[in-house]
Amino acid sequence: MSDMRYVVAVSGGVDSVVLLDMLARDTSCDLVVAHFDHGIRPDSAADARFVAGLAERYGVPHVSRREALGVAASEALARTRRYAFLQAVAAEHNAQVVTAHHLDDLVETIVINLHRGTGWRGLAVLNRPDITRPLLNRTKRELYEYAVTHRLEWVEDETNQEQAYLRNQVRRRLNLSKTTKRRLSELRAAQCHVAAELDAETSRLLPDEGPWPRSLFIMVPDDAAHELLRYVLKQATGTPALTRPQLSRLLLAIKTARRGSTIEPGDGIAVRFTHTHFIVNRSR
Repeated sequence: MSDMRYVVAVSGGVDSVVLLDMLARDTSCDLVVAHFDHGIRPDSAADARFVAGLAERYGVPHVSRREALGVAASEALARTRRYAFLQAVAAEHNAQVVTAHHLDDLVETIVINLHRGTGWRGLAVLNRPDITRPLLNRTKRELYEYAVTHRLEWVEDETNQEQAYLRNQVRRRLNLSKTTKRRLSELRAAQCHVAAELDAETSRLLPDEGPWPRSLFIMVPDDAAHELLRYVLKQATGTPALTRPQLSRLLLAIKTARRGSTIEPGDGIAVRFTHTHFIVNRSR
């Protein structure tokens, strides 16, 4: 990573603090620290102040935003708003977003996706082309060791201990060897390549914008229709986040729904039907 401008997503936790320190040591990198406060925890403003002080210590420009999403906010909503903020900062600075996702994050995400029924694409995770993730080959333990060795300071997010979050439940139960984690990383890389090829082919079959023809989805096999629907959802909402069961329900509606009807298959997505086409929007 060199001769580039990066928007570094810094929460204040050990992972992102290590990432910032590593990048700051590379004098060819032009950095902007970005911090998003979800407003989910009452004391989250303290994290924002910590990150602001950290950026000042490194002599790096700092941008932050607070959104009072509230304690009932879902992980999906928090993630969506965070990435919207990061992409807005990146566009303003003509930069690439960099996050501190590591090997254990990757493995946990794979497990969560498979648990939710995402199918084979559940392995092709953390694969957005507009986000750089330089720590994916490092384990959480390695990041802690780096932080201790370099005497870094960070803050602990108390929500990482709350069992209400599925990721925390998965994290506590996983006990995989480093070799197994590396193997999963290799499989993920292969699936990412397959996913990219499928996405390229799908983009040649469908228009960039809706409404989309119901007839095409009725005529092709269900597996192919699922891939086409992923493309439609990504174009219309920015994310193909529906699980396979949700995609199946949406496909059934495309085949059978009456014109003028609307369904919400999940993840805040609304699909409205005409006699021959369907339109996809965000419902919230």
